[in-house]
Amino acid sequence: MFRFSVLLSAGTALTALSATAQDMVPATLAGHAVLPALSFSAPPADAPAETWVSGKFTAGHTPVTTPQTIDQNGVSRPFFGQPLQGFSGYALNRGPNNSLYALIDNGFGSKANSSDTLLGFTRIAPDFESGEIDVQDRIWLRDPDGLVPFRITHEATETRYLTGADFDLEGLQIVGDTVWIGEEFGPYLIAATLDGKVTGVYPTMIDGEELRSPDHPALRIPAPAGEDWKLPRSGGYEGLALTPDQSLLWGMLEKPLLDDSGAPEGDFLRVLAFDPETRNWTGDSFKFALTEGAVAIGDFNFIDDTRALVIERDGGEGHPSAACAEGQTEDCFETPAVVKRVTLIDTADIDADGFVRRVAQIDLMNIQDPDALNRMDVTTGEIADGTFIFPFVTIESVIRDGDEHILVSNDNNLPFSTGRETGVADSNEIIRLHVPEFLTAE
Repeated sequence: MFRFSVLLSAGTALTALSATAQDMVPATLAGHAVLPALSFSAPPADAPAETWVSGKFTAGHTPVTTPQTIDQNGVSRPFFGQPLQGFSGYALNRGPNNSLYALIDNGFGSKANSSDTLLGFTRIAPDFESGEIDVQDRIWLRDPDGLVPFRITHEATETRYLTGADFDLEGLQIVGDTVWIGEEFGPYLIAATLDGKVTGVYPTMIDGEELRSPDHPALRIPAPAGEDWKLPRSGGYEGLALTPDQSLLWGMLEKPLLDDSGAPEGDFLRVLAFDPETRNWTGDSFKFALTEGAVAIGDFNFIDDTRALVIERDGGEGHPSAACAEGQTEDCFETPAVVKRVTLIDTADIDADGFVRRVAQIDLMNIQDPDALNRMDVTTGEIADGTFIFPFVTIESVIRDGDEHILVSNDNNLPFSTGRETGVADSNEIIRLHVPEFLTAE
C-alpha cells in the first residue's frame, strides 16, 4: 500500500478547509492572442519520412495514408507537417526577450493515434497589440543515447526522435540548462537539454514502489486496477511546478489515485516533490482538494515562494446556453463547460490531513471585457455583452505575468475540440487577465 508523507511548515493551519472555502474574485481581459488551428511546422530534416504527414492513425487502427482525406470540424487530415497545437504547460523561467517556453501535447490524444507526431516544446511570444502569437523556436525531443527504459517508436533510428506513442507530455519547467517534463503514460519525469536531448527518464516512486497508469509500457492485459496500476488513464503529471528558489519540482497528478479495490481514493489530487539536483523523489507530498464539479487540473505554477496557481476544469466544452436539447445532435454542445477556474493555493498552509489551503479563485467562464479585446468573431451561445469566456475542454497553461496579470491558454486538441464555435476546430488562444485582487489574496 502506498503511504504519503505530509509537507508541514511553521504556522501551518490545522483546520481542514473544503474545496469551496475560498473567495471568488473578478478577472478582466487585458489581451487576447490567437495561433490559428491550422498552424504547422516541418519535422527536422533527419526525422523518419513518415513524420512529414501526421494524423494518419486518427480514424482507427487502419492508417489513412492519403493527406487531407478525412474532413472534421472544418479541417482535413492527415496533415502535411507537424501541428503546432496543444499548449500543455508553461515554464516558470522564461526564454530570451521574455518569451515563453510552452510544451506541445502528445499529438492526437492517445498512444494509439499519435505515433506519427513528434514530441517537443517551443518558445512563443504573444503580441497582444496585433493579436498574434510568434513561434520563435521549436525543439524536438530525441533519445540518441537510449536512456528511455522501453522500446520507442523510432527505436531503430540513429537520432531516436520521441513520438506521442512513447510519452504524453503535460508539464514543463526549466532549471538552469535542464528541461524537466512531466508526462502521463508512466507517469515519468523526463530530463533533457535545452536543445531536446534526453538526459534521464525517472519513474514515479512512492515508498519504494513505482506508481503506474494503464498506459505504462511494462503492463500487459489483464492488468487489474488498484493492483497493477493505481493511476487512471490520462491521470499523470498534468501540472509540474518549480519553486522560485529552483530547489524543488512539484508534480500534481491530474486525477485521484485508486485504492486497492480500483475506486478513487477521494475528490483530491496528490502533489509529489522531486529534487532536480539529486534527481530523486523526496517523499514529501500534499493534497489538493478539487472544486465541486471539477474532474481534473490543467496546469500548476508558483507566483511567489509559497503561493501557486492551479487550473481546474470539468470535461465539458462550449457555453451552457448552447447545450443540446433532447434529440438535438448538431449546432449544440452535448456537455457544455461549467467549471473552468484558476485557483490560488498557499503551500505554506497545509492542514493536519495534508490538504493545501485554497485562497481565491477566478471563473474563466465569466471574464469581464469592457474594452472589447476579444479577437474571436464568433463564440457559440448567448454571451452577455462585455463578457468573455474561455469555454475549452482542456485549458492547460497558466503563469504570472507581472504584478497584476496572469496568462492562460488552451490545448486545442486539433482537430477534435470545438469549444469556441460548434463545428469549428479550436485554435490555440492566449489570454492576459488583469487580476490584482487575485494575486494579492492571502
